[in-house]
Amino acid sequence: MSERITSLKPAIDAADGQTAPVIAADHAQLLHSDDPVLAANKRLCYDMYRTVLQAGHADRAPDFIGPHYIQHNPNVMSGVEALQAFIRGSRPQREILPHIELPLVSIIAERDMVNFTFVRTEKDGDGNSYHTSWFDLFRIENGRIVEHWDPAMKSADMLKLDPNDNKIGR
Repeated sequence: MSERITSLKPAIDAADGQTAPVIAADHAQLLHSDDPVLAANKRLCYDMYRTVLQAGHADRAPDFIGPHYIQHNPNVMSGVEALQAFIRGSRPQREILPHIELPLVSIIAERDMVNFTFVRTEKDGDGNSYHTSWFDLFRIENGRIVEHWDPAMKSADMLKLDPNDNKIGR
């Protein structure tokens, strides 16, 4: 039964009056599914995130992304080439690590969809840091990611945003 309960841990101490953000204690637990298709979909998205979004290996995008990729982020056009250009313009190439470094809360897979939820550190109008949530939702078809959603607002700054610089405690 314990494998059905997500093991969470506090990410940092919370500011007065706020609840500390929590993150997953074990990514392997998040990747597990009794359904082999859902497990494969989770792994596909996780590996794409590690390789393309985290490590900045834009050239590897076609390994994970379908040829008719639909992008719902208002700052990035649809298509594999547009995603590659966005990655090249927003982050350096880094070592591909075995895990996602951003503070991951959950991976949920159902049907052909996989959702990642992260803790995200932002600054308010006075320059004070606070924590909120971010999600990335992917649709999978024929073993490739073919569609993506996130809550990005349209902004020229988003085109330069490297979320990998937004780790808790950094």
